[in-house]
Amino acid sequence: MADPSPPRSSGVGPSARPSAPTGAAPAPTPAADALLARARAVRVEGPAWWTSRRAEALARFAARGFPSLRDEDWKYTSLARLAATPWAPPDRAYPRAEVAARVQRSRLHLAGGLVLVFVDGRYAADLSVVPPQLGGVLFGSLADALRNAPSHLEPHLGRVAVGGDRPFADLSTAAFDDGVLLHATPGTCLPVPVEVLHVTTRPGTACFPRTLVVAATGSRLTLVEHHVALTDAPYLSLPVVEVSVAQHAAVEHVLWQEEADSAFHVASVVAHQARDSRFSSCVLTLGGALARTDVDVVLDGEGAEATLHGLNLVFGSRHADQHTRLDHAKPHGTSRQLYKTVLDGKAVGVFNGKVLVRPDAQKTDAQQAHHNLLLSAEATANTKPELEIYADDVKCAHGATVGRLDDEKLFYLRSRGLPEVIARDLLLRAFARDVTERIQIEAVRARLDRWMTERMPALAGREERT
Repeated sequence: MADPSPPRSSGVGPSARPSAPTGAAPAPTPAADALLARARAVRVEGPAWWTSRRAEALARFAARGFPSLRDEDWKYTSLARLAATPWAPPDRAYPRAEVAARVQRSRLHLAGGLVLVFVDGRYAADLSVVPPQLGGVLFGSLADALRNAPSHLEPHLGRVAVGGDRPFADLSTAAFDDGVLLHATPGTCLPVPVEVLHVTTRPGTACFPRTLVVAATGSRLTLVEHHVALTDAPYLSLPVVEVSVAQHAAVEHVLWQEEADSAFHVASVVAHQARDSRFSSCVLTLGGALARTDVDVVLDGEGAEATLHGLNLVFGSRHADQHTRLDHAKPHGTSRQLYKTVLDGKAVGVFNGKVLVRPDAQKTDAQQAHHNLLLSAEATANTKPELEIYADDVKCAHGATVGRLDDEKLFYLRSRGLPEVIARDLLLRAFARDVTERIQIEAVRARLDRWMTERMPALAGREERT
């Protein structure tokens, strides 16, 4: 579903999402050529409306090409290395025993939970776990649903993440051949989170993990998507998540990115909310040589609430980019954003958060904050919070900070007899806790805590570089 059109008003009206640049066709790149060829070769059974949407998305991406540093939303994130690689499609065959072992290590093992496993972007039914009773939910493979139940998908698939300048969403729509479907019927409340594991197995390949979440009126569901890999060599992962939240429904979504340190991960999470709905997004960025996540939410119903938070742990020479856009289109909307980034070595962190309040969105309450912690003099943080307000009766605020570990707090802890490495580790955990405590799923918090226990002491023990 596209963003709502700006309401009519006198004077200057709200800006729509930037449209694709016009003019000369984009210069060809090895990646664009390879991915366009793959998109044209995809053959997925489905109705005429889906064939039409794929063709339209393919045409948009062919005309747009990859973003460059000249694009405002990409001025701090170069895609030159990604664009120079002729990414190949993954093989149908994969090392099942290795994948099964990786799935066992990565699963949250929630009692009675639904686990959907996707290997190189394709549904692996034999590795998935389906509870004996799970009423009120349509789930599984998007490819199967397009063949067998397309009417459930038509209002949503390729419609939520469309409009404006979304080149990677267009590429995904044109090129993916399978994906996650989670459709909760009216009044359905899932007591246990749904878990999705995306496993990439082959170096040099491009995968298009696709997810469609539909929460019908009054339904409640939680989804945890976890991205992992078998290979340490470079690969490309382009996840797109479309979320449709109906009236009085609630969706909590966790995007947990633990890709290989040499991987390219460019993700889009796009949500559309109806009246009195609730949407929560948590993004955990723990891997990837280049990791970018766009979270784009339209509060298109009176009384809608959105909560966005995330933690980026970026070390070595990695690059992490977090963009958010909250579009308050109707009155009495509430949004909260809190993102934190820890940077070490020569890492680069980027944050751009935009809140748009349209003329009719009176009584909007929007708060946004982003905080960076630099552990090295060579680390770089670029942060840009934005407010664009066209209504008079609102309460909106934003803020951003960039700093080091607090020397006074470190001195206080050391004066109480704690070794420096432990004192620094405690301060790092305290910095991250504001975000981790907002994660409602205890198993995710526990797994993240274990990850930090294994990785943080090495950072806490490093000498300050000058």
